[in-house]
Order: sequence, then C-alpha cells, then structure tokens
Amino acid sequence: MFSETLLEHFRNPHNVGDLPGATTTVNATNPVCGDVLRLGVRLEQGRIIEAKFKCQGCTAAIAAGSVLTDALIGKTPGEARRIAPQEISQVLGGLPPATFHAAQLCVDAIAALVRNLG
Repeated sequence: MFSETLLEHFRNPHNVGDLPGATTTVNATNPVCGDVLRLGVRLEQGRIIEAKFKCQGCTAAIAAGSVLTDALIGKTPGEARRIAPQEISQVLGGLPPATFHAAQLCVDAIAALVRNLG
C-alpha cells in the first residue's frame, strides 16, 4: 500500500519537534480524519532557513510533514506557496487516494504560514 520512501519518512521523519525562535508557527487540521500538523519556520533574509513539524495523525500525514519540511528549507514564502499536494505525494512515491489528504494538509499548513508571514 505505501512506498518504501513513505515508510522511511514515517519511521525516521526529518525535522521533528518544536522550533525555538520560530518566525511563525501554524497549525493545520483535517476535520474529516482528525490529523493535526504543527509547522514552525524561521526566516532569515526572506528565506526559510529552518522548518520543524509535529504531527498527530496517520502514517501518511507524518511522512508528508517530513517531506514538507525538507521542501520548505531554502525557499521564500512565495516559492513555498507554489508547493502543490501532488508534489508531496510524488516525493512519497505516490499517495493512495485514501491518504492523499495528508499532502493537502501540508498545503493547508503552507497557506496558513504564508498568511502569518503576510
């Protein structure tokens, strides 16, 4: 059902935890399945230099949060806004339709992040 890449990000997620000194921290929730993603980033000179996440959710949501933090580092908020759920799914080896909501949760977190940085 899940790709080896997804399982690796689930077992050994990147950038997990709170981010002391974060420029902003946001929460995104999927009310249907109950997944919650907390995302913190630190910006310097207009670029995301650090990103960390905490996720209460399914295997796919945790893996997607890991991929999201990797994807955000080095980007401007405008570049981050262009990350699509299909990209996150693709990096994870393709999310099954029943778990694609995990990639959408990440995009919802990016939207909240960009609004906060406004």
